[in-house]
Amino acid sequence: MTKISYLRDPLDLLIEWARAGQPCAMATVTSTWGSSPRPAGSMMAVCANGRIEGSVSGGCVEGAVIEEAGTAMEMGRPASLSYGVSSDDAWAVGLACGGLLDVYVVAIRSPEHPQGTLELDMLQTVAAKRRARIPVIMATELATGRTHLLYSNPSRTEPDADGLEARLHARAMEAFATGRSLRLEDDAGQTTWFLHLVPMQPRLLVVGAVHIAQVLAPMAQTTGFDVTVVDPRTQLATPERFPGITLHTDWPDEALEQMGVDNQTAIVTLTHDAKLDDPTLQYALGSDAFYIGALGSRKTQASRMERLATAGFTPAQIARIHGPVGLAIGAVGAAEIALSILAEIVAVRHDRPLGRISGWT
Repeated sequence: MTKISYLRDPLDLLIEWARAGQPCAMATVTSTWGSSPRPAGSMMAVCANGRIEGSVSGGCVEGAVIEEAGTAMEMGRPASLSYGVSSDDAWAVGLACGGLLDVYVVAIRSPEHPQGTLELDMLQTVAAKRRARIPVIMATELATGRTHLLYSNPSRTEPDADGLEARLHARAMEAFATGRSLRLEDDAGQTTWFLHLVPMQPRLLVVGAVHIAQVLAPMAQTTGFDVTVVDPRTQLATPERFPGITLHTDWPDEALEQMGVDNQTAIVTLTHDAKLDDPTLQYALGSDAFYIGALGSRKTQASRMERLATAGFTPAQIARIHGPVGLAIGAVGAAEIALSILAEIVAVRHDRPLGRISGWT
């Protein structure tokens, strides 16, 4: 089987490079307007050895930002950059799409490169919190590069002597609630702080190590999902059938309980077996999962809904289940069905109309 190459996360790469003693810098989109292709919070990692990962504009201004990153690594000073259709620089680097884009560039501070502004220890803390699925905000004062970590649970926030966390708390809660990074401005309209919400990695839990799962799991990985396949049938849930995919062979509802299900988790059942699907769906309906899908025909879905109603679930709760799963694109075969499922998950995650009207009704 051909080995699939996955994009590396910019944050993880910055830590890896800095630990190896390499000078490196992080570029972050702090504001957009119009047709700018990347949202606020998008990151690009730049290493002095020429390695780059991530994107701030989809290719329009990357070259100019990389040059600024080199200056930041050399001088240690952060830089706030602005590009727009009316800017000579924007035309020169190719941002002629009519949008506006602000990018913040900061060098990483490590023992080997103390001239940087953003501490390596802080990046490592952020990465650890993300792995633990704890949302965190990197609040950066753009003029100085001073950065403070904020959490949705205030008790997690490290105490600060000047009351910074208290002053930023209300806006930080707004960012946590909306799931979007945001900028703060002073009374004169000048941007002072950027609240960079570092999101948890979206996760897909697939119940049923069947042939569709063999396509869906690696496909979801390539789009950035952390994927786990759950199936107690150990003859199906094997590393040979799912290379590079995390496998869990406990009973599905027990597995979900152990892993925990948050609002960045999607759950899909593919077994066609009520003994496996029903406990999964019952657990999922009591969770914060942003997407719940179940494979099967309209008849299978109707029977499933009757069983859940008998088990005490309300019509509103049962309506959370996307079934038949996936967009109605006329999919035939495992690959096309997997594509339809992943497309629906992405639409729901980004709250797009196709996530609400799949085409089955």
